[in-house]
Amino acid sequence: MSQVPIAEDLFTWPSESPALIAGRSSDGKLEFPYRTHRLVGGVREELEKVELPRRGTLWTFTSQVFRPPAPPYAGDDDAKSFVPFSVGYVELEGALRVESRLTEPDPDKLRIGQEMELRIVPFGIDADGNQTMIYAFAPVTDGGDH
Repeated sequence: MSQVPIAEDLFTWPSESPALIAGRSSDGKLEFPYRTHRLVGGVREELEKVELPRRGTLWTFTSQVFRPPAPPYAGDDDAKSFVPFSVGYVELEGALRVESRLTEPDPDKLRIGQEMELRIVPFGIDADGNQTMIYAFAPVTDGGDH
């Protein structure tokens, strides 16, 4: 089974050190997810593709304990097979805050301010039978991964 990103230009992958992709305008503002253009001072401007930092800190989080409505949720589970997960905002220093799934589903193992690192994880199966991949943030363990 092939693995494919859930959306193009969302993150660099496959990669040993994946990064989220943002767009930067001439005024220095970042847009995530990446898009090709943005209005800057009333003028449509093409955005520069930039990679965001792989590490950040957990700004806030919550638990998703029931299956979200589909669409927009695109998981290949159903109400019976759904597994609760955590979602949060991760602050990427010098960049922005991104909303993300977290790899740790147990809220008792998460804390605001905790160091997090980007991971690419399986999500579901698309209409072509490919394994879709999404980004998520994992707590950094002692020593962390570099």
